[in-house]
Amino acid sequence: MAIVAAFLVPGSPLPYVKRDNPSWGSLAEAMEAAGEALAAAKPDTIVVYSTQWIAVLDQLWQTRPHVEGVHVDENWHEYGDLPFDIRIDTELAQAAMDEATARGIRSKGVDYDEFPVDTGTIVGTAFLNTGNERPLVITSNNLYHDWDMTKTIGAAAAAAADDLGRNIAVVGIGGLSGSVFRHGIDPEQDRLASEQDDAWNRKILGLMETGDADALEDLVPDYAREARVDMGFKHLAFLLGALSGGFQGALVHGYGPLYGSGGAVVELRL
Repeated sequence: MAIVAAFLVPGSPLPYVKRDNPSWGSLAEAMEAAGEALAAAKPDTIVVYSTQWIAVLDQLWQTRPHVEGVHVDENWHEYGDLPFDIRIDTELAQAAMDEATARGIRSKGVDYDEFPVDTGTIVGTAFLNTGNERPLVITSNNLYHDWDMTKTIGAAAAAAADDLGRNIAVVGIGGLSGSVFRHGIDPEQDRLASEQDDAWNRKILGLMETGDADALEDLVPDYAREARVDMGFKHLAFLLGALSGGFQGALVHGYGPLYGSGGAVVELRL
């Protein structure tokens, strides 16, 4: 088995740039706990799927060996810039790209200076890859790829890692319920936008904790519709594809509101 760790984490920058706010700070602490668990698993490479790297033509994979710069989040720019410095496992990225193409997902590498890395990837890997110790493979969220196609992409990445003898951690970066407050709030009074969203999120997290992947997949369409889940929860599809659909359970390191939307830091038990 090439996969030694798997995580689902939010892509919001709020826990990173404004952790002094109590609810966001608790998610920052949960992200740090997940980072410690990832480091303990000692993967060679971290494979990342972020809902915020949007693609519309092919499945894109970052193939530039070193990507660095400063990003300004389009929503939370008032809290400061997001610098990034990322190393890419180009051999595995190319192998995953070839494997995805062989499975019917047309893929293309991205290799140019000052590429606009998305907020989710920057924030997620800042917490999970402290000190930039491990190289990454980063792939995109194609808006036209459905649940099953996204699972295929995850499976392709895992198969490529297995072929190369890489031990990998897989990370799905994205949110839970997607209703965000459209008016200004006191951050210290942040909460889930509705009791229904909260109930749905907790139900899904409970299924993860029990490891009931079949029930989880059966419920996702209703969950995605009723709670307006970030990108239809495709970041979970990527993880399930990489894990061949199965895991033993989950540890929820943290769950809470992100300006009305839901975010959770989840470590899947393999």
